[in-house]
Amino acid sequence: MLYFTHALNALLMMVMPILLGVFLARRLSLRWGLFGVGAATFIASQVVHIPLNSGLTALFAGKILPAPPDAWKLPFNAVVLGLTAGLCEEIARYLVYRYWIKSARTWREALMFGAGHGGVEAIILGALVALTFVNLVFLRGVEVAALPVPADQQALAAKQIAEYWSAPWYATLLGAVERAFSLCFHLSAAVLVLQAFRRNNRLWLGAAILWHAAVDAVSVYAAGRLGVYWTEAIVGVFALASVGMILALKPPDETLARAVTPAPNVPPVPRVASMPKPKTDLQEQLDDSRFTQ
Repeated sequence: MLYFTHALNALLMMVMPILLGVFLARRLSLRWGLFGVGAATFIASQVVHIPLNSGLTALFAGKILPAPPDAWKLPFNAVVLGLTAGLCEEIARYLVYRYWIKSARTWREALMFGAGHGGVEAIILGALVALTFVNLVFLRGVEVAALPVPADQQALAAKQIAEYWSAPWYATLLGAVERAFSLCFHLSAAVLVLQAFRRNNRLWLGAAILWHAAVDAVSVYAAGRLGVYWTEAIVGVFALASVGMILALKPPDETLARAVTPAPNVPPVPRVASMPKPKTDLQEQLDDSRFTQ
């Protein structure tokens, strides 16, 4: 059973964003290019995000920056990680809107853009989960002592392998559930940043940064305090709030119905006067008789 659910989890993580893109492309008549732009935006944001987090970690570890007390480490880390994610990803979204996809200013296009951003993240994580699954399939039943693992880490490695293959089947699908929730969030964030252009107000970019920071910070804190199930429940609440935000920011003239291209204006065909029918000799005589006295 676990072979199936572990594999299904990885497959869903990679397939769900593609299905979302297909749905949006067909239902809203959107181009796939926006999905690709969203994917490139996420990757570009991580070029800054990952080194930034690594640099901050090194600064705190080297005591160049003052570290918080032990009691405050988890909330401090949650806030810092949330802010760095919000700043890097939402500013990247804003810059792409401004300089790359200047014509994408509709709510529908924002959905496709956000699907690509969150979608490539899900695909990358799904690929990593699939790689882990394949590795642990080969490692199952293998003696840890025979692996190239330092002696002081063999006990930990054996514990991790045992936990992987003894988890409840429903727990193995949590990765796919989390990615579904995350996709909802990324759609809402893309719509939020779009408002900075539709309403000509950069405060909407600030709102998107804070929204992203709040979601990530609460998730990190919950994972450290409440465990995986409560964390996913909280992320699910954020996903529902994201859907509500998406619908609240939908302009009245845009719907989820398939976009229909209006028919071109065709000038009316001019009416041609009908030609009189030729009269027969008998009809001419009858007509002439009406005027005789």
